[in-house]
This record gives sequence, structure tokens and C-alpha cells, in this order.
Amino acid sequence: MQRNQSKWGKWVLAVIVLGAFVLVFVNMVIDNMPKGEVQKVENYVPWEKETIEAVESLPVQDGGRIKPLSTFAAFRMLGAHGARSMKVEDKDGVVYKLKPTQWLMDTLFRPHLAVQLPTFRVDNSDVLKAIGVKVKGKRDRYSYLEIEPGFEKLEKLAQTYEPIEKKERDPVQQQTIDLYSNLRDYNVLLSYFAFARNGVLLQGSGAEGEDQRVQFSALMTTSEEIMTQVRASRESGEALNPRLETLLQQVFDGANFAKFGLFMLPPKDEAERDWLSAGQAIMGVVAQETADPKTSIDDTVSIEMAVQSMGVSEKAFRDHIIELKERVVKRAEARGEYKHIDMEVSYFKRDYFLNAMVYFLIASVSALVMWGVGGLPSKIASWVTAVSTVVAATYCVVAIVIRCIIMERPPVGNLYDTVIFIATTGVIFCLLVELMSRKRFALGLAPIMGTMLILLARRYELGDASDHFNPLVAVLDSNFWLATHVITISLGYSAGLLSAFLSLVYVLIRGLNLDGGDKDLRRSLSKAVYGCICLTVFLSLVGTVLGGIWANYSWGRFWGWDPKENGALMIVLWTLGILHARLGGIIKEWGLHLASLFTACVVAFSWWHVNFLGVGLHNYGFTGKAGIIWTFYGSVMGVILLGAFAMLIEYLDKQQRKEKSAASVKGLEA
Repeated sequence: MQRNQSKWGKWVLAVIVLGAFVLVFVNMVIDNMPKGEVQKVENYVPWEKETIEAVESLPVQDGGRIKPLSTFAAFRMLGAHGARSMKVEDKDGVVYKLKPTQWLMDTLFRPHLAVQLPTFRVDNSDVLKAIGVKVKGKRDRYSYLEIEPGFEKLEKLAQTYEPIEKKERDPVQQQTIDLYSNLRDYNVLLSYFAFARNGVLLQGSGAEGEDQRVQFSALMTTSEEIMTQVRASRESGEALNPRLETLLQQVFDGANFAKFGLFMLPPKDEAERDWLSAGQAIMGVVAQETADPKTSIDDTVSIEMAVQSMGVSEKAFRDHIIELKERVVKRAEARGEYKHIDMEVSYFKRDYFLNAMVYFLIASVSALVMWGVGGLPSKIASWVTAVSTVVAATYCVVAIVIRCIIMERPPVGNLYDTVIFIATTGVIFCLLVELMSRKRFALGLAPIMGTMLILLARRYELGDASDHFNPLVAVLDSNFWLATHVITISLGYSAGLLSAFLSLVYVLIRGLNLDGGDKDLRRSLSKAVYGCICLTVFLSLVGTVLGGIWANYSWGRFWGWDPKENGALMIVLWTLGILHARLGGIIKEWGLHLASLFTACVVAFSWWHVNFLGVGLHNYGFTGKAGIIWTFYGSVMGVILLGAFAMLIEYLDKQQRKEKSAASVKGLEA
């Protein structure tokens, strides 16, 4: 009978795990794939590899730091497109996969092609219906040309919805605002180099033919004469010469188009921290407000030569863009602002966490084989699980170290950092438990835990679409406290989640009778959970005290009942309660594990849920989508109910056996 129950339990567990892997597949692949057909761009020609490599490490200032153009492109594309790649098809049916740098190069240097790219992801077609744009499907991606006819109406609707509190907007209203913001920002990039493409038209310069065009850089060299005429007209009270007025208007328009979007020119003066856009460089010279007009003029010449060489050949463009890059890099290096650019380009190319997830998935599948079969296949699967998990963990550790070098700070500073840090440390804790127990339950749990948390990190990065390398807000900008309080608290989260995952294993194997009544295995799991609870309470308590000291230093008070502070206190009190109840005999094995499972909810609230509340001084990591947290709570409570039901059945079965035994004894006595 016990054997049949064990077989039935294995089938139930297999269905649960299979369902989890299907969800992972949906989130990783289906949800990120462009919907509908591949966008057709008849005249599309792909960029050469050498050109892409020349452009991707061009430094720009964005988000308060200097980063490679490839990173700038990646998060701009992620925000608008919802992915870091897109596919287009040329007139011959050849399909090209565009990465962020290629997409941005098209936007900046080939806008006639860029407007046809499927840049904008629209998750609700009602947004497009409201502005009179032809709809493809409920959820699809659209080009700038497809949405542009409804831009004015989209702008009016967005302005109508913006005064509404964000939490009170319905999904269509929020997506309308987001789509308008993406279109507006994209329009800035499309027209950024218009000044270099078009130049300035000199009205009346063509006596018998067309008027001549001159480059902006040429006008910048005559800025003193131009401004002398403008001042003379003002002083005399006479109207400005119509030709001069038209010329100045063109200069102002061209400079304004290039005023925002791309700050790519480092000042020669190291005391000036803000980099310049091309438009700012132009206006600084024309208005005679810059102390170094020669550098700005030379920069403008380099930009114009690069942009205009697009009409010659890609090789000519590449040569000129390399010259521009060398100018910029030389000044950036002199300012000490280029040292991590190449490392960051390599970091995103290697995609360490995606590789880690692949190995975690391999290890998860082999763990199922390890648990589900016996003999030689199980031993082979255990080795595959161990090696794949170690490789995945190594990818994570290397990635975190590289991030620390690039950011020049400890590994945890924002919500995204916490996910990858907790994922990595949780897996390492699992492997340490396995080394101590040698029961293979922690070995199989490690890659499953790693997969879930890395998937959460990728989902959060997609939804947030912001560069997590960017500098921290002022209150967090302290490497000492980040290395003490934040890391300690995060390790406490990791230990708390691990105890819950271990208890999940206990509930499943005992509740579904997968352990065959192996009391030694149950004791090993209970010892591991008890140890993790002890580690959780220690780390959370120390981290909370350190946080109070930091709060006193930064805000002038040790404790303020802030939601984040309350969450940390909840973890300490809950885990202390578990330990005291266990030591006092109030709860046994089942009680320990059910309480440990609920620890996951307490940790999730402190770590993640407080960011949805919108109150408190810890307002540096708020995000808007709270649905996943309620799904998590529901799943945990479901497992707790399963465990409680199994415990009740076990208790009733035990009582029934006692009654039968007592009846048998009475029968024998009679």
C-alpha cells in the first residue's frame, strides 16, 4: 500500500514540476517574442560587424553616469520594444535579428529605415483604437510610421490622463501615457542628427539657381560676426535682416533637435561634470557662451563628417565614426571616465545570468531524474546536477563581481541587485547544506531556487526597463553601509527563503509519501531548516540594528516604524517565535516546517511587498506591478494547507492504528 502511495505521489510531484517548467518557458520565450508577422522593411541592409563594434563602446552620459552607447541603446530599446532584439525582413525575404546597438544606429543614422522598424510594443490595442490607428491584434508591435498618424491625439489623451494619480489609472490610461512617452523620446533620437544631415539654407545665395547650404560648423566659425549684427540691430532698434533672422531660426531649430537625447561630448575642462549634447555645443558657440569654442566646432565637424559619409559608403562612415570616437575617448580618459566602458560592453554581450539560467534548468531536470530513479542513472544525474549548478553559480558570482567593479560599490543597491544577490547566495547556501547533509535534497533544490529567482530578476528588469548600473540616490550612496547593513539584510532574506524552500521539500516528500517513511531523511531536513532559521534570525537582527544606526546617521532617528523597518522586525520576531516554539516543544517537525514555509511570506513582504505601499523613507525602489506577490502568497499558503491536510491525515491514521492495536490487545486478553 505504501509503495502505491509513493508512486502516486511521484506522479503528482511530476505534474507540479512540469507545470512550473511550462510557466518558465512561457515567461522566458513566448512572452518576449514579437507578436504577429515579422516586420517587412524592403530596403533594409544590415550593419557590418566592424561598424557595430566601433559604435557600441562610444561613451555617453546618461542616468548620472558614463556608459557605452550599447547600454544606452539596450535600455531604450527594452523600454519601448519590451525586448533586447527584434526581427525584420527585407524585400528578398531574408530575416535579420537586430540587437540594441543596431537598432539605435538605424535610429540615429538611418531614420528613413528606423521609422519602419517594429519599435513599439503595445499590450492593449484599445490604446491604438482610441487614436484612430489601424490595429493588428490585441497585443503586437508597431513601427513609428504606423502610429505617427495618431500622434497628436495620443498626445492630447496622455496630457488628459497624466493629472490622474498613477495608482488610480486604468491599464489603458497608463499604457497611453507610456506609449506617448516612448514615441516622444524616439522622435528626439530620430531627429538628433538632422542638423548634420541638412545643414543651413542660405536664402538668396543662389543668384540664378538653388540657394546654397552650409554646414553648422561653418556658421559656428562666424558666430562672432553674426552676433555682432544681432547686437547692432538691437541697439539701433531696427528689425533684424530677414535673411539673418531665417538663418538664426534654422540654427536654433537644428540645435534644439539635438539638445536632448544623447549627451556624447565631454567638456575639455575637467571641472565641468556634465557632458554636452551636440545641440548644446552648437548653441554654446553661436551664443558665445562657451569658453572653448574650438573644441565644440571641431566636435561638430567630426559629427557632420560621420553623418554625411553615410551617403558615401559604410566604410567611410566607420572611418569617420572611429575618428569621432577617438576624440571623445581621449577627453573621457583624461577625465577618468572611460575605465569601465569596455568591461560593460563585454558584460552585456556575455549575458551571464541568462547562461546561468540555462545551466540551472539543466540541473533542475537532472535533479528530477536524480530523485525519481535509482541505481546508476541516479548517480549520473546527481553529478550532472552538481556540476551544472556549480557552473551556474560561478556565472552568477562572476557577473556580480563584474557589476561591483563597474559600479564601484558593493553588490546590493537596488531591487534588481537584491534578486540576483539572493539567488546566488541562496544557491551557495543550498550547496553548503548539501555538503553537510549528503542527502541530495539540497543539491536538487539549489538549481530550482536559482531558476525561479533569476527568472524573477529578468522579469523585473523587463518591467522596470531602467539601467540598474545607474548611481544610487544620495541616501544610499555609502559603500560602508551598503557593504554592512544591506548585504547582511539580504543574506537574511536568502537564508529565510532557503528555509522555506527546504520546508517545501519536506512537505512534498512527506505529504505525498515520497520518502517511504525515511525518518533519517526527515530529521536531516528538519536540522537543515532549524539551522537556516537560526541563521535568518541572526542576520536579520544584526542587519536591522545596523540599519537603525545608518538611519540615525542619515535621518536623525534610529527607528521610525517605516514599512521597510517593520518588515525587518517582522522577520526577526517571526523566526524567534519559531525557535522558541520548537525549543519549548510547542511545535514538532510538522509545525516547524509549516511555520518555516510562512517565513517565505514574511520575507517576501519585507523584501518586495513594501515597495508597493508608496509610503516611507525607503522610497527608492518602488515598482508598480503587485500581481506576482499575491500569486506567491497564494502558492505558499496552498502548500501550507497541503501540509496541514497531510498532517491531519497522518494524525488520524495514527489514531486509527492505535485504536486497532488497543482493540487487538483487548481481544487477546478476552
